[in-house]
Amino acid sequence: MSRVCEITGKNPNVANNVSHANNHTKRRQLPNLQSKAFDSAILGRKVTLRVSTSAIRTIAKYGNLDLFMQGYRGHKTFSDAAAKLRRQIRKKVTATAEATTTA
Repeated sequence: MSRVCEITGKNPNVANNVSHANNHTKRRQLPNLQSKAFDSAILGRKVTLRVSTSAIRTIAKYGNLDLFMQGYRGHKTFSDAAAKLRRQIRKKVTATAEATTTA
C-alpha cells in the first residue's frame, strides 16, 4: 500500500535530521494518512478512501463527500479510484437533474 493521499496527492517528503554538531542525516516525513469510510447519499453506499487528515477536514468543510466531489477544484491530484468515484457522482447528479426537469 503506497503512502499517498487519494485526494490531495500528498506523499512522503525527504528532509534532514540536523544534530547539535550540525551533522545531517536523511529522514522521511510521512503524511498522516487514515483509512476513512465516507457515506455517499447520491450513490447510496459507503466509500472507503485512504486520505490525509487535512483532506478529511476539507471534506468536512464542504459538508459531505458528495458535495466535495462536485465542487472541489484540485481534482487533478485525485487517484484513479477517487477520479472514478467523482465521475460516478457527477453522472448520477446530472441524471437526477435531467429527470426532474423532464418530469
